[in-house]
Amino acid sequence: MELDIIEEKDLIMGKANQEVFSQTLQDLAATDKDIIVVTSDSRGSGKLVPFGQKYPDQIVEIGIAEQNLVGVSAGLASAGKKTFAVSPACFLTARALEQIKNDVAYSDNPVKLVGISAGVSYGALGTTHHSLHDFAVLRAINNMIIVAPADNFETEQALRKAIEINKPIYLRFGKKPMPNLGESNQCFELGKGRVLESGEGIAIIAAGETVYPAWKAAKALEENYDVKASVVSMHTIKPLDTDLLEELATNGKPIITVEEHMVNGGLGEACASHLFQKGFKNPFQIIGIPDEYTVTGSQVEIFNHYGISPQGILKVAVELLKI
Repeated sequence: MELDIIEEKDLIMGKANQEVFSQTLQDLAATDKDIIVVTSDSRGSGKLVPFGQKYPDQIVEIGIAEQNLVGVSAGLASAGKKTFAVSPACFLTARALEQIKNDVAYSDNPVKLVGISAGVSYGALGTTHHSLHDFAVLRAINNMIIVAPADNFETEQALRKAIEINKPIYLRFGKKPMPNLGESNQCFELGKGRVLESGEGIAIIAAGETVYPAWKAAKALEENYDVKASVVSMHTIKPLDTDLLEELATNGKPIITVEEHMVNGGLGEACASHLFQKGFKNPFQIIGIPDEYTVTGSQVEIFNHYGISPQGILKVAVELLKI
């Protein structure tokens, strides 16, 4: 069954979430001089060249020095600026982790940490450029909101919400053009999952760019096996929408989580931990990158290899449902 060629007549491909981030930030900065972008030689990869051209006094170039990037951003935020620290997710959440923990979270400086080219977006550049640890390390830090938008709508809304709140937040964006999902549910709230499809047969919970293959797998499950699945964009990894999670688990049906992250410490383990501690016993499977040396290839090739694809998700669903 070749699921990648399923017709999605009602879906329109949008832009990469990074592009939407840049355009929305430009729109906001037009009327807000307190918005400051700090980059680590990443205005090109972050699609921020137009921002710099329009607002040269509102962008600071640090160079390839991520620890300085976060330290400077924390200082600007402490002075009342609405600061966005933009850098590749793999470096931002590894090289600058101490500064994120101490200068941002512990000091309660409301920096908007923006991890671009996240997950395996860098593809063939390999493990050094993959950010498969960021959910795990940031979940372990108090006072940190973690958001991975699924589509252009969620990206714009997450950015606008981030501006409104006076708290540290990590926004995770990828490079691939994303379809506009969930036209019937255009509601967005930090800390609340977005239900794209409702069904009683199985629940598929995903985050970021894995929501699209999860949605496609659910459509194939219904078309080929007459099983209606719930599909949730759990865009906020922390704080987790535990009310929705328990609601999905109440019927005892299987639950699948999907993420562009190591299976250790991410969305899946957060969901499993909560449900287990609350006494739920649903069949449960985490789909993500296993604890091994990651294969090299494009994002699509890596997704397919590890089953983060419509085919892979469908296969797990069929096995859990025993159909």
